[in-house]
Amino acid sequence: MAGTEIFSKYSVSSKPAHNKAVNGRSNADQKRPWKIIIADDEAEVHNVTRMVLSDYVFEGRPLQFISAYSAKETEELILNNPDTAIILLDVVMETDDAGLKLSKYIRQNACNQFVRIILRTGQPGKAPEKDVIIEYDINEYKEKTELTVQKLFTTITAALRSYRDLRIIEKSRIGLEQIIKSSAHLFEQQSLKEFAKGVLTQLISILKLDESSVYLQHSGFSAISDKNDFIILAATGKYENAVNHYVSDILSDDMIGYLKQSVAAKQSIFVDDVYVGYFATKNGNQNLLFLKSCANLTQLDRDLIRIFSNNVAIAFENILLHKELIETHKEMLLTLGEVVENRSRDVGKHAYRVSLFCHLLAVKSGLSQEDSDLLRLVSPIHDVGKVAIPDSILLKPGRLTNEEFERIKPHTTIGHDILKNSNRKIMNAAAIVALQHHEHWDGTGYPNGLKGEDIHIFGRITGLADVFDSLTHWRIYKEKWSMDRVVELIKQQQGLRFDPRLVDIFLQHLNLFVEINSSNPD
Repeated sequence: MAGTEIFSKYSVSSKPAHNKAVNGRSNADQKRPWKIIIADDEAEVHNVTRMVLSDYVFEGRPLQFISAYSAKETEELILNNPDTAIILLDVVMETDDAGLKLSKYIRQNACNQFVRIILRTGQPGKAPEKDVIIEYDINEYKEKTELTVQKLFTTITAALRSYRDLRIIEKSRIGLEQIIKSSAHLFEQQSLKEFAKGVLTQLISILKLDESSVYLQHSGFSAISDKNDFIILAATGKYENAVNHYVSDILSDDMIGYLKQSVAAKQSIFVDDVYVGYFATKNGNQNLLFLKSCANLTQLDRDLIRIFSNNVAIAFENILLHKELIETHKEMLLTLGEVVENRSRDVGKHAYRVSLFCHLLAVKSGLSQEDSDLLRLVSPIHDVGKVAIPDSILLKPGRLTNEEFERIKPHTTIGHDILKNSNRKIMNAAAIVALQHHEHWDGTGYPNGLKGEDIHIFGRITGLADVFDSLTHWRIYKEKWSMDRVVELIKQQQGLRFDPRLVDIFLQHLNLFVEINSSNPD
């Protein structure tokens, strides 16, 4: 081929003396090099190219040359080195159009749109420039005779700038896409602690986008203000065991100083190797995200963190508003349950204990956290239908007659009718509990004689929790039973009144139910 003509007019000493100044830095030899594949079937072309560019530096990073002497060999190299910045590609190698076919392979088969392809030819007649530029996705077309030292430097620099900019754009795209996905995940969180943990997890994922990131060595935590201090909600690294502790008990004075600086400025800050994310809500809550070892973050990383932080601020507001709404619902439902129960003047904390029993049994039986929390909210009003039962029956000091018992049964359907007309999930769940908490596993319960798993799991759980609490406390119509007697009855009713699997779970964790019972006396 005509590769022997390359640089024939110039000696190596004639290359520009200022080449290291092309965005160079003193520690360039410690930087990750730019990969350049030289694809040419003449060894002299490889030798001269390496010699001319031997001390070239761009943005503090030197060049790493990888040689290939055929199109087939180049195919393997580009697959094994997808981070190659430039290919200096000869047109004529094992065939007259080997380089042209290879350029199509790189774009279409290897799907590498980032590498800059500089086509070099010593026989331009075999690959006319106009035809090649139109038909092939290349970035430069050079005849080997025109590639002087100066032009090679110019061509390489332009190609590296283009490659760098494409990679930055791609990282930005991936980073923004990750932010969108992670933000969607965060907005799904309903627990403040789960949310804080999610913030750290998603931020780790975003920072990993930078090849130079060492986030795995980072330590960080999310915290929420508690009067004059901050409580750690989630943590990684050296702070992993600090969850639920006060920041003042964990961090050194200089670290606390960074937090105070962010709080005083009421904004997120990067200082030294620390990032402090500051998120304030409309109701006055202050939340902080703290990361160490951030000194090596690129400007792109920092920009992505800022964008992510804006979404986190909105999500913090959302999660706290949701929490406030749930707490309001919880208080209202618990109050309503106590109002209903207090008609009996003997039930004390029955509604509250039942809610705790139901939540525990739901969690232990494998229900999701969302469903477990929902059941805890609605179970206190399982007897809301008793508002329609006459005092003469509800307050009778003794066993009910068969006729009186039949008159009390409709409290299930009455409660259901009160709650059923709402489209809210919480009210629908409450309606189910009110209707089904007296259904029995064997089908002998009321009001509809449902059997087995036809009874909603909320109804089955509430039924067991209700009986356990009622029997272990004094009522106007009965004395308090001993714990042994209550447990024996529940065992006897396993598979009859109660779901057998729930009874097994209840017995397995009996100590926890007893603890709740004793901790919340009437």
